[in-house]
Amino acid sequence: MCLALPARIVELIGTEGAIVELGGVRKTISIALVPDALPGDYVIVHVGHAIGRLDVEEAQATLALFAELARSPT
Repeated sequence: MCLALPARIVELIGTEGAIVELGGVRKTISIALVPDALPGDYVIVHVGHAIGRLDVEEAQATLALFAELARSPT
């Protein structure tokens, strides 16, 4: 099973890198597949690579769903 998570870009690094934030954690990723991404944009991150952009509402809804799943008893 593969999992990709929405994360917000907080800083660009060169032309193909960015720092994203998800749940207070910052990580350096590649944005080579989404070269038009800018700080403040939400991107889908899979294995350290942004693979697409999301609008704010879709990203927040997805993150809320993940948070709800994390609170659910197993």
